[in-house]
Amino acid sequence: MKWVIMAIMFVFCVGVGYFLSLRYKRRQNFYSALIMFAQKLDVEINFSRERLKKLIEDMDEKNKKHLFGLDKNFLAYLSGNLELKQTELFKNIQFLKPDEKETIFLFFKSLGRSDVLGQSKEIANFSKRFDDSLTKCSNENKKYGSLCVKLGIVAGLFLLVIML
Repeated sequence: MKWVIMAIMFVFCVGVGYFLSLRYKRRQNFYSALIMFAQKLDVEINFSRERLKKLIEDMDEKNKKHLFGLDKNFLAYLSGNLELKQTELFKNIQFLKPDEKETIFLFFKSLGRSDVLGQSKEIANFSKRFDDSLTKCSNENKKYGSLCVKLGIVAGLFLLVIML
């Protein structure tokens, strides 16, 4: 019975470490999807000149999954169902820092507010910011993501040693 409890404690500690590391992976996936979203918008605005709502609806499902509902919240604003507020836009997203939320909010707030050339420049400017944030998130994921898992393993081994 003691061995079963020790195994459960070890698995629990490793699970907690893995769960904590997911925050960094989610941020990295989010910024990758956001960059793809901005690039698609830039291309589509310049060439097809479709409406913004149609462009967001036609985005592929893989990128939508990694935006964690941000696109749906913005579509609700475009449909007139929601007011464009930072709290409404980031309703399901807790893993971003406040300054990152502010930058992304400004990006969505600027969409559809100017002519095609001005909009393209805005998107390129924000894409550069998002790319810098992606690089930062990738470095944090490499550093802290694996650290969380390793600390979970060490904590589990520590508990095993104590219980022996």
